[in-house]
Amino acid sequence: MNEFELKERILKGEGLHTDFKESFTNNEDIAKSIVCFANTDGGQIVVGVNDNGEIVGIENIDELTRKIDDVAYNRCEPLITIVLETLSVENKTMLIIGVPKGDQRPYRTASGLYYIRSANRCRQASREELLRLFQATESIYYDETEISRASLKDIDMDYAKKFLERYFDLKVEDKDLIRYLINIKVLSKNEKPTLAEILFFGENPQHYIPHGRISAAYIEGEDISIPPSDGKNFEGTVPRIFEDCMRFLKVYVKEKHIIKGLEPEKYPEIEDFVLREALVNAIAHRDYTISAPVRILIFNNRIEFHTPGKLPNTVTIENMKIGGAHVLRNPTIYNLLGKMGLVTDIGSGIRRIIESVKKTVGHDVNLEVTESEFILTIPRKEG
Repeated sequence: MNEFELKERILKGEGLHTDFKESFTNNEDIAKSIVCFANTDGGQIVVGVNDNGEIVGIENIDELTRKIDDVAYNRCEPLITIVLETLSVENKTMLIIGVPKGDQRPYRTASGLYYIRSANRCRQASREELLRLFQATESIYYDETEISRASLKDIDMDYAKKFLERYFDLKVEDKDLIRYLINIKVLSKNEKPTLAEILFFGENPQHYIPHGRISAAYIEGEDISIPPSDGKNFEGTVPRIFEDCMRFLKVYVKEKHIIKGLEPEKYPEIEDFVLREALVNAIAHRDYTISAPVRILIFNNRIEFHTPGKLPNTVTIENMKIGGAHVLRNPTIYNLLGKMGLVTDIGSGIRRIIESVKKTVGHDVNLEVTESEFILTIPRKEG
């Protein structure tokens, strides 16, 4: 960074990737500033600028650089590799601390606190944000966390037993049921229901997880501003939601019947497996720390699947297109869906959707990531 670039940065003010400091109060203050950038998207801390944007400089630059380097190494957990750069501006010495986006997130200070960068400030991470950070590095899976207010009384144990017998091919005695549920990670070792267990076997899943539902709407047109002609909120257990939602989708997907021989053959505009794969992906890979339902919008020219949350760590749209993405955000939920025969372990679902839609509809699907969701748009045949 040169003098001109620094002054330009100061004029723009603080933001997600820039923080100004006149000085640091103590080591914890330094660690907080470094950790919040490493936990978010990386950035630069410019030391020697006051709150009014005035360049005040640093008196003892050597002492400060040693202290900051020591804090990054010894008072940030895990340690954070930073880049220190000095700059002379208006005969005053400035220090720029470059903090990369961490690949071992989440980071914390020596006092055990986790911070993130939010807009133009550092703040402590909320429980949900912290869980997302752990999920990003696969240190913890949210679908395996306990639902603290729930108990075994909230679980339909008869249905859980039948599920194990049908999909796991197990002959389950009542006395062994809890052990089996712990083994498949839907019940914690403390015999507390997890998020996955509530979603699959709960008597009333939405009582504890209101956003664990799917909101679907049919819009007779091509614009979201048009009021829906039909809309449904699908609630209950995941298997029930899946079945009800598939029926809703099929109502509005066209199907040709062509007589060949003595029997008519069906030619849907979109193959069943495409709808099934898109729906299962939304259930299996959504971010359950976000309090929003999966949304499905059916327009005359397209069907949109809105899945809460960004893509899991290391997954990109490009590697999804070639079938090279297989990072699990919710492995227990994915395992249960797999036992039902609804998912595979090869990560080729999106690629198969792309190929099928191109063949039957003649257009490409669209994949988009926003700040809060992943959107899969499946085009429909015209006319």
